[in-house]
Amino acid sequence: MSDRALSPADEASILAAALPYIRRFQDKTIVVKYGGNAMTDETLKHSFARDIVLLKLVGMNPVVVHGGGPQIDELLKRVGKQGRFVQGMRVTDAETMSLVEMVLGGQVNKEIVALINQQGGKAVGLTGKDGGFIRAKKLMMPDRDNPAELLDIGQVGDIISIDPRLIAFLYSGDFIPVIAPIGVGENGESYNINADVVAGKLAEILGAEKLVLLTNTPGVLDKDGKLLSGLTPQQIDGLVADGTLSGGMLPKIASALDAARGGVRNVHIIDGRVEHALLLEILTDHGIGTMILSQ
Repeated sequence: MSDRALSPADEASILAAALPYIRRFQDKTIVVKYGGNAMTDETLKHSFARDIVLLKLVGMNPVVVHGGGPQIDELLKRVGKQGRFVQGMRVTDAETMSLVEMVLGGQVNKEIVALINQQGGKAVGLTGKDGGFIRAKKLMMPDRDNPAELLDIGQVGDIISIDPRLIAFLYSGDFIPVIAPIGVGENGESYNINADVVAGKLAEILGAEKLVLLTNTPGVLDKDGKLLSGLTPQQIDGLVADGTLSGGMLPKIASALDAARGGVRNVHIIDGRVEHALLLEILTDHGIGTMILSQ
């Protein structure tokens, strides 16, 4: 960032330019998937918390869904376990599930809540087990090389339903929901659910105006590393088929596309390594990252 101080006129101009966007998104729900470097870099963590509080103060309804991959990997390493992924999904045995729940529902969730509250917000932390908020069942994943075969990747959840009443209750008290992606099964068992998947489904159910997925790249890149500013479903299918999209980007793209098809008007994958990336995307005409189109 530049160290050049802005003149009062420049500051006033920036605020005035944001006004149309503040009006447009007044009282609208903005679902934000928070992850990647933005969760581990101290400057970016505080920047993100300030951005969320500002969006709330100007009349929007932000909802934060967070991941915690680096923190989970660190704890697994400390107990002598190696994290393993299949098609971007973490393989989650019973021991790993207990560690995932400890990290996501405890450490990470409470840190985000504290950061937002320190900036003057009123954040409340939740997991999908609170009030049966996110009902889930065991996910059996089709094998990409042999779609007729289903892969058992442990206590990984497939969302059955999300109850929006808890979010509505928090809105009524002017709170900011901060959600850990843990679902609950019919017998009370815990399920680890990909945070991008939870964010996308939640945005759809809440009728969100925007879904913003923060990641560790400028957006979706082609094979030459060039940013793709907009993607249709047909283009996405081609990028998956030729291997351009793989690993952790697969559930991210799939959930973004499902949300766009499910009625979320604006779906974006943006670079969480950029300070105030959220404000740049929502309050300026300098859109960053990749917009996912429904058709």
